[in-house]
Amino acid sequence: MEMNGEVNDASRFKTICVFCGSSQGKKVSYQEAAIELGRVLVSRGIDLVYGGGSIGLMGLVSQAVHEGGRHVMGVIPKTLMPRELTGVTVGEVKAVADMHQRKAEMARHSDAFIALPGGYGTLEELLEVITWAQLGIHDKPVGLLNVDGYYNSLLSFIDEAVEEGFISPTARYIIVSAPTAKELVKKLEEYVPQHERVISQHSWEIEQS
Repeated sequence: MEMNGEVNDASRFKTICVFCGSSQGKKVSYQEAAIELGRVLVSRGIDLVYGGGSIGLMGLVSQAVHEGGRHVMGVIPKTLMPRELTGVTVGEVKAVADMHQRKAEMARHSDAFIALPGGYGTLEELLEVITWAQLGIHDKPVGLLNVDGYYNSLLSFIDEAVEEGFISPTARYIIVSAPTAKELVKKLEEYVPQHERVISQHSWEIEQS
């Protein structure tokens, strides 16, 4: 653990992007998981990039990382600032024009992605970075913090899509999941891509330049 700014067992990741809800959810376990994830990031010397809100699980994970002395960057569209920024914000807040720029900025500054429990917005962000990995736009690990089996139904759906031939078996392994933050970060650090990319990352970078 980090004590007075010292980090033990530092991670290979410098920054992790966390997707999560602007609500806290009904279960205390979701809130506890957000705080614990923040503490695990601190203990491994990892900075946080997230959606910029000061409410819900976003607020809890960002506060935990900030209180632990790590850098926090919140990326938020200007139109959402009145709704998702209440009270005291922590760390750096980067205002962007829209949701597309938000996701691009979060991805650009991150070495890996973790999704806590959340709703439509969290799922949309999660599935987009999974799709980007499948296409070969990035090779960064993507993890689900499956608190109390919250994502069991989603994982079952993805397994069904594999069975029905819509997702390749190797692409199924893009998603890493674990019930605890400590276990998930360890799995993400051990992640090695197994899927065949649709396009090469180099070709994508040339196309976008």
